[in-house]
Amino acid sequence: MAESAVAERAAGGVVEGPRAAALPDYPPLLTGPFAHLAAERDRLAGLRWQHFDARQAGVTLGAEISGIDLGAELADEVIAELRRALHDYKVLFFREQPVSPERHLAFARRFGDLEIHPALRSNSEQPELVRFEKSATVSGYENSWHHDVTWREFPSMGAILHAISVPPIGGDTVFSDMYAAYDSLDQETRDEIENLDAIHDFLQAFRHLVPADQHAEMRARFPAVRHPVVCTHAATGRRHLYVNRVFVQRIEGPAPEASRALIDRLARTVDAPEHQVRLKWEPDTVAFWDNRAVQHYAASDYWPHTRIVERASIVGPRPVR
Repeated sequence: MAESAVAERAAGGVVEGPRAAALPDYPPLLTGPFAHLAAERDRLAGLRWQHFDARQAGVTLGAEISGIDLGAELADEVIAELRRALHDYKVLFFREQPVSPERHLAFARRFGDLEIHPALRSNSEQPELVRFEKSATVSGYENSWHHDVTWREFPSMGAILHAISVPPIGGDTVFSDMYAAYDSLDQETRDEIENLDAIHDFLQAFRHLVPADQHAEMRARFPAVRHPVVCTHAATGRRHLYVNRVFVQRIEGPAPEASRALIDRLARTVDAPEHQVRLKWEPDTVAFWDNRAVQHYAASDYWPHTRIVERASIVGPRPVR
């Protein structure tokens, strides 16, 4: 079957669109129509909500939510509907939400227990709020694709980020759909990674923030953990990739060189703009993302301007195959 031809699946005779083809000598790089996005794009376009309005921002992920005040005490049915919207759109954007740290945390707690990060500086009065305060003297190093805290046995299920001060231009955050990334893989690659596990390591990313004489202590507190390369989302039941270059030390099974090549090959699926949505921050914008269904990348293109945001992270379940 030609990659670029419309084909019938052997089982059921279901007609599927043309598949993107690999560029010669560059297997991870695809060209042509990303037809695997069509069904999800159209499904999202048909969604309607009772307690707020949602404007679809990206092809398969992202929605700007209006008609809701995150600083208010929201009814249980509103929270339940927001949770469903998060699972559908993968990341929600809210504009003009001047929430205090206390209200930020109160909203986040409606979705679960909150974590405290052992290495990143918190809001001095709210340890559950990580404060990213970048300036001419403190640069942004979050410009790499990642899920948050995959080095935890129970990583974040989601995160809520509030923009306090943003540069006049730049400092956007880009999100990439990990369901779509998995769906873009050919069957041979899916079979290859189906039963593989990856080792995620706290010190791989944060070694430089921890004094050398405390490495052993931090290793004891946060030993390397094993998570499936392909996970099943606890709420949606959909399959998604769960590897990133930042926290994954290796994939178990392949030799080290082959493991590194496989990590890179899978991570490149994140790069496709067709899988992405980009958020341009404004003061008091809030983003709420599903940390399993998306990876994110904070563009570091605003130096020497200031960018201050605060994040509350919600503890999730252990990833499963």
